[in-house]
Amino acid sequence: MNTPEWLKPGIYGAVVGAVFVGVVGFTWGGWVTGGTSNDRAMAMSRDNVVASMVPVCLDMARSDPSRADKMETIRAASTYQRRDALMEAGWATVPGTDAPNRDIAQACLAALDVDGSPDPAESAVDEG
Repeated sequence: MNTPEWLKPGIYGAVVGAVFVGVVGFTWGGWVTGGTSNDRAMAMSRDNVVASMVPVCLDMARSDPSRADKMETIRAASTYQRRDALMEAGWATVPGTDAPNRDIAQACLAALDVDGSPDPAESAVDEG
């Protein structure tokens, strides 16, 4: 097929322009592939589920009759083992499941304020 000579620069320009728009779109434009968007959506939904289950964990901790003993066990554990201690306490087990959730345990541990930092003393405030 014979194409007119004036059409070739237009075709080349369209191809180069399409490549340029694709590169700019994916690097600076915020475009993502379907797989990346699916991964981000799954992570966001997991984070939202964990955030919604923290109040349930805190309520289970608050209503547990042996709360003091379990809190003492959690406090006695080293920092990196506290999540496992909270999971053993049963507070990170979502109702309707058999096993505790590590992400919920970590978020619940942060919300529990296990170290129980005391309120700042009034004398510590410098008024002058």
